[in-house]
Amino acid sequence: MTDIQLHYLEQGQGQPLVLLHGNGESGDYFEHQISHFSQNYRVIAIDTRGHGKSPRGTAPFTIRQFVQDLKDFLDAINIAKTIVLGFSDGGNIAMEFALQYPERVEKLILNGANLFPSGVKAIYQWPIEVGYRIAKLFAKKSEKALQNAEMLGLMVNEPHIDPSELSKLTMPVLVVAGTKDMIKGSHTRLIYKSLPNSKLSILEGDHFVANKNPEAFNTAVTSFLSL
Repeated sequence: MTDIQLHYLEQGQGQPLVLLHGNGESGDYFEHQISHFSQNYRVIAIDTRGHGKSPRGTAPFTIRQFVQDLKDFLDAINIAKTIVLGFSDGGNIAMEFALQYPERVEKLILNGANLFPSGVKAIYQWPIEVGYRIAKLFAKKSEKALQNAEMLGLMVNEPHIDPSELSKLTMPVLVVAGTKDMIKGSHTRLIYKSLPNSKLSILEGDHFVANKNPEAFNTAVTSFLSL
């Protein structure tokens, strides 16, 4: 069992739709999705361990642990199967969760996810790596530096998913990215092509397309969920 209780926002009724935010964010990122999808779904936006209003706890600060946290959370509120929509690191958690517990995932939406760190464009990844090294230097002396090192470390050291693993996922998957995403276009297509039952949607915008261009994003997701 997990050592913490995750904070979450819940709105609407019906089929569960779990929203997983990106690195350094909270469930509030999905304000436009919560208001839209709660008209037809039971929307649950979770704050990942050490993010938003969820406590850090003492367990490892890793995607593997976040996956365990998600399973324990769903068990605790008696959700056996759900749609999962993950953005950025949330998409990576969603992928790992689906690989470990495919029977728990009805449909999967991956927005701006990556299989490994080099899937991020170098112009974005280099500053993250530099920031991580600096934060690590001060982590033993500063609580804030330690928190920064843990957050940045998620993007420097994780995830590590073999694309061939994705062939095991038979549930419907929507892969979404922005036209100016920080994830390489070739990497997004690799994810899409590695999934046997997937659709690809490239929307006008950057990495944060769900928040900045919600109408297009919500339309694409609604269309996918109605199939």
